[in-house]
Amino acid sequence: MRHHSYNPDYKFFKEPVDFNMHSEKELLQYSLGATLYMPGTKQITDKILKKGMPEVTSIVMCFEDAIQEEDLESAEENVIDHLSTLSEEVDKGNVSIDDIPLTFLRVRNVSQFRAFAKKLNSNNSRLLSGFVFPKFYSNNASSYLDLLSSLREEINPYLYGMPILEGKSIAYKETRNGELTSLKHQLDPYEDLILNIRVGGTDFSALFGVRRGINYSIYDILTVRDCLSDILNFFNRSSDTFLVSGPVWEYFLAYIDDDIYNIDQEDIHKSILDRKPIINEAIDGLLREVILDKANGFVGKTIIHPSHAKFVNALQAVTREEYEDAEQILNTAGGVVKSAKANKMNEINPHRSWAKKIISRGRAYGVIDNDQSYLKLISNT
Repeated sequence: MRHHSYNPDYKFFKEPVDFNMHSEKELLQYSLGATLYMPGTKQITDKILKKGMPEVTSIVMCFEDAIQEEDLESAEENVIDHLSTLSEEVDKGNVSIDDIPLTFLRVRNVSQFRAFAKKLNSNNSRLLSGFVFPKFYSNNASSYLDLLSSLREEINPYLYGMPILEGKSIAYKETRNGELTSLKHQLDPYEDLILNIRVGGTDFSALFGVRRGINYSIYDILTVRDCLSDILNFFNRSSDTFLVSGPVWEYFLAYIDDDIYNIDQEDIHKSILDRKPIINEAIDGLLREVILDKANGFVGKTIIHPSHAKFVNALQAVTREEYEDAEQILNTAGGVVKSAKANKMNEINPHRSWAKKIISRGRAYGVIDNDQSYLKLISNT
């Protein structure tokens, strides 16, 4: 797989690299990008075999909130059939592992995870990249992590975990720091197994009886913003030990391609943040929130509609100015230097962590010429 493959003629300053489920963790954790959530009952095997979602590179098939409890058995059967069929088609040479999105399963709870794990073997799990753990608390973290570790040893060494941090113990201020401290201590020994930390923006909103509207972002909801801020404080520090993915965007208005093709914006970031109409309310809102995600240190985002993938992933690309600043910082021993464009100072030691992340994002999503290039990358013209 390669990000932006829907737009094969786009000219990058530096091309994104190829990846698949066997790529090293350091690349995969940046490559998740727009992760598409769907019910575990959804039939998508044919679409993947026919390469019908070129913009989608990671998916989550859900056994939890996306389905009703009475549909759990059929969802599990559908997922097993999906994984087995794709495995057979790979063996037949009808599809390459490079064409199959990174696939994760969002389990319902620890007991369902344990029961479902018994249905997996080295064959039907070979195209599975891991599991998403909802309601991941300090009192169930070890159960999830120990079972994941066992599955890696017994059936598939490429399985990863993605905990979702949500629920009252994190949402409520009086318990948040204690819960996050405990979770951090429990996750640290398993850092090689954790591909990504995910956050429950919708769950946090529900606990406070609020919901962001289409014309503003999750960061405008003060109580939810505080939850996200503290999660980043614990899990998005200077090292790349953990990466945190942005919360889901809930709106999915359709868009018309011509709306994108005819746009000519010198600075998409400024236009979006100034609330200048660009495409439509839902897409403009998504773009605005992704810009704020990036500014705060999130990498990638949960999505609920495949049309959103190209917007999220395009904005993960790095501009040439960012990339050259990052290279200058990493190739300079210390001190302060003027940037290549002579428009800012690059202070070597304080900016080094930022620079490493920019280089990693550029590797996964490519380096584009400038801010105006984002919409050209999205529009496929």
